[in-house]
Amino acid sequence: MASLPFSSSALVSRSSLRRGTSHSVEPCFRIPARSGVRCNLVEPLKFNNGKPCIPVLNDQTMSSFLTSRYAESLTNKNDTRLRIFSGTANPSLSQEIACYMGLELGKIKIKRFADGEIYVQLQESVRGCDVYLVQPTCPPANENLMELLIMIDACRRASAKNITAVIPYFGYARADRKTQGRESIAAKLVANLITEAGANRVLACDLHSGQSMGYFDIPVDHVYGQPVILDYLASKTICSDDLVVVSPDVGGVARARAFAKKLSDAPLAIVDKRRHGHNVAEVMNLIGDVKGKVAVMVDDMIDTAGTIAKGAELLHQEGAREVYACTTHAVFSPPAIERLSSGLFQEVIITNTIPVMEQNYFPQLTVLSVANLLGETIWRVHDDCSSYSSFPNIQTGEGDHTRARIPALLWGTRLGLRLRSERIEIEGGAPNTPDMHHQQIKRSQIRGIYNVQLVGMDYEICQLLLPENLYRDENGGQP
Repeated sequence: MASLPFSSSALVSRSSLRRGTSHSVEPCFRIPARSGVRCNLVEPLKFNNGKPCIPVLNDQTMSSFLTSRYAESLTNKNDTRLRIFSGTANPSLSQEIACYMGLELGKIKIKRFADGEIYVQLQESVRGCDVYLVQPTCPPANENLMELLIMIDACRRASAKNITAVIPYFGYARADRKTQGRESIAAKLVANLITEAGANRVLACDLHSGQSMGYFDIPVDHVYGQPVILDYLASKTICSDDLVVVSPDVGGVARARAFAKKLSDAPLAIVDKRRHGHNVAEVMNLIGDVKGKVAVMVDDMIDTAGTIAKGAELLHQEGAREVYACTTHAVFSPPAIERLSSGLFQEVIITNTIPVMEQNYFPQLTVLSVANLLGETIWRVHDDCSSYSSFPNIQTGEGDHTRARIPALLWGTRLGLRLRSERIEIEGGAPNTPDMHHQQIKRSQIRGIYNVQLVGMDYEICQLLLPENLYRDENGGQP
């Protein structure tokens, strides 16, 4: 029985690559997170009616040499000094982040007293550790914010070296300026509270406005959830000629323009609206042509869905064939669910920065995960690497768009990949080809040829299929 023509020496752990450890061989691919698809040895060939079957990859456990390499990487002092704790606002996202990073959530006790006061106690030592606290300040915003502040204070008093508040959804971000006299700027106040509580850094996702970063007197890492949605849309069979990206208001034009640029430079339309009060919007006019088009409405959040629902009504009146709603934060305050499920939208695409209650699910709703995005950013912050260079700015299009380069393990191997960058370079060839050759293939082309799975902004080798001419039946013939 033939075995795979590669050895464990060709595999280099992700942690060692981050710290620049030298190896005698060029690293081939990164070990996937424990929650991801496992890259394992192919099982022995099985035959059905004299024909060999494609080997099936075991998704239950890692190979022993992968596990040992992974365990060795976690013994490094830097990794053992990293702790992740979850608040009660979105524990499922926290667990996904920890799984992506190959770590376990720290033990923490959080409870409410009879009078509603919050009690927090760390159940393990964090002295000298880099601590990451995952807690979106989503509804109920005041309780979740207070819980985050008390968690930060508990870590500070427990002698944590660095405390990073990971805030997938930053509540009060819309109160970032005065629109009338004698108003407060609550976003600045909340930033001050987080800083004074003892946080050394903030990691936020899709802030309502970029200037909110300036309200903090500590470093802020700002990542965008839109690339996760872009990858999902890229997997759908929507012709680029039929696509138009729509901004639901003038303030979101920059976001929509960058989004359209990523979707084959699709045309842009703008919905002009006039507000008559908080959470009340009136659609006035449409700038752009949507007749016969598939309209993709892009916004950073959906609260009561008044803006986006009235915009969808206008798009249908103007002749749009289908309307998609895409947003990072699903606040879903009443009556958002009724408006979104009324038949105006072909699909409503959101992320899990805010947990969606089971009763709020409806058939058109699609929830994508930002766990890989946040987990990778945490690793890079922890290792003092640049997160900006790897995750391009969705608003400006800036950042590093360099192709990821993954050498094939076998001649003629087909690879299933999870993508990080817009383009990817595959090295490979037929089994009898003397020299490797390069192919630069667009994402849409890779998806059909190389069985690509599009998940967030991360790539992993998640499937490894030997070409048919490497298999032989029991008599030594070709299958």
